[in-house]
Amino acid sequence: MGQAMTSTSGRSGSDGRHLPSDPDRLLSAFRDEREHAALYRALASHEADHRMAYMLQRLGDASQNQTDALARQLNGMGINAETVSGPVTLGRRAQLAVWLARQLGVRPIRGLLSNLKVRGLGAYDAAHLRGHVDIKDISQLHHGSDNGSNLRAAVFGVNDGLISNTSLILGMAGAGSGSPTLILAGIAGLLAGALSMAAGEFVSVRSQREFYLHQLDLERAELREFPEAERAELAVIYEAKGLSPEDADRIARTLIADPELALDTMAREELGLNPNELGSPLGAASASFVSFALGALVPVVPLLFLPAGQAVWVSITVAALALFGVGALLSLFTGRAALTSGLRMLGIGALAGLLTWLIGSLFDLGGIG
Repeated sequence: MGQAMTSTSGRSGSDGRHLPSDPDRLLSAFRDEREHAALYRALASHEADHRMAYMLQRLGDASQNQTDALARQLNGMGINAETVSGPVTLGRRAQLAVWLARQLGVRPIRGLLSNLKVRGLGAYDAAHLRGHVDIKDISQLHHGSDNGSNLRAAVFGVNDGLISNTSLILGMAGAGSGSPTLILAGIAGLLAGALSMAAGEFVSVRSQREFYLHQLDLERAELREFPEAERAELAVIYEAKGLSPEDADRIARTLIADPELALDTMAREELGLNPNELGSPLGAASASFVSFALGALVPVVPLLFLPAGQAVWVSITVAALALFGVGALLSLFTGRAALTSGLRMLGIGALAGLLTWLIGSLFDLGGIG
């Protein structure tokens, strides 16, 4: 079955798609598209937003059309795709996605759906387009900056360092540790926490980047082999955003004509990915290390210059002021009043410090010296 032909040069199907001629690849693509068609229809049935449900249903129809084209190609090679592949079954992850969509809706599980290469996820967060739209309007929607998210991550890193290291020092102080021990604990907490944060961020961003690059490679291959199918799917997504069928098709054809622009657009619109914001694992790890270390350093500095008993109270005071400042700064992202946000963060830090001090006091080591 399929051994007679191994060429991958490809040929045009009856609907104009450029199809690969390797039977094994055709069968694999047939099974994938058939499963996607079933998945889209199942998701559409659990989508409360009629506009998004219509988009998912149309994407399912597009996958079914591509499935039929692949089946005709295989039939021309003497292979009955339906017989060879058996009945349509969803994989375990797809079954989980359908179950979660039934319980929660489609929007909350977009991360899982992205892993399943479900199209159209970018339409959930996009502005709703109306009227006549030109290609420049679409391009403007794609431009953005993640500077805000970077600042937010840095602020949270400082906050983590502040709370964790101040709590550690208070726990050791509650246990009656002397000045050398408190300094050692503070420095150890700073290094351990900062290194842990950096390592975690490195692994997280690297894994995310590898996933994004893999998805982009798949998208690039599909644009090369199935340009018309990709154009049709992109047009469906723009219709879901509010464009007329004519404008959606016009924009999709213009974008698909430029391979690089098409890849960028398909990544954003179909997969909800931003190719320009894949992130640097080393950069993210370095930023995480520095931000955590800066926060963790605040309660340590007084210990280096003052007697332990006095230094602990100065550390508490400085850390409290810093926590209030961090909380007030976070109000820029939450929209809350700066005073309310600052007092809330101060309260959270105070509770964490009090609890660790109380726990530390259960293991009294002999008084602060």
